[in-house]
Amino acid sequence: MSDLFADVPFPRWPLRAAASLAVVSVLATGAYRVFGPEPGSDIVRAPVRIERDLRFVERRAGGIGTSAGGIDVIDARTGRRIDELRPGADGFIRATLRGLARERMRRHLGADVPFRLALRTDGTLTLEDPATSRILELEAFGTTNSGAFARLLARAAPVAAVPLAQDATNQGTRHGSN
Repeated sequence: MSDLFADVPFPRWPLRAAASLAVVSVLATGAYRVFGPEPGSDIVRAPVRIERDLRFVERRAGGIGTSAGGIDVIDARTGRRIDELRPGADGFIRATLRGLARERMRRHLGADVPFRLALRTDGTLTLEDPATSRILELEAFGTTNSGAFARLLARAAPVAAVPLAQDATNQGTRHGSN
């Protein structure tokens, strides 16, 4: 059987249109990522019920009365040591802090700004890095992992407290959702 289209060249305009569409899509996506809103910036969070500013100070091996490789959890408001992250324990807290510290190093920021741990009126627990504006919603990692941070919240002195009567009226929502 002979080929009916052997003498007819393939039209070039569909190939050019497809290539143009791909280039425009890549450019539009790149422009949105560079000039668009910050990821998560459209989220309105519930007001804070309780928050604590915490510093995490790594102890050097061989210190008097300390275990090698431990991390002291310091209430930034009072300067009081509220807890200790022992070597081989508190893996989720350590991994979370490592990720936040890596982001600070990438942006050439120091460790002088404390992290903010907050319980919100809707019951969510967040860890914020004011230096980078990054906020982690800890419930996303499960109750056991968020419970590790909740322990630190319970041990520190309060910075701010919101009366419980506001709970029903101040629920956080995403813009445009019901």
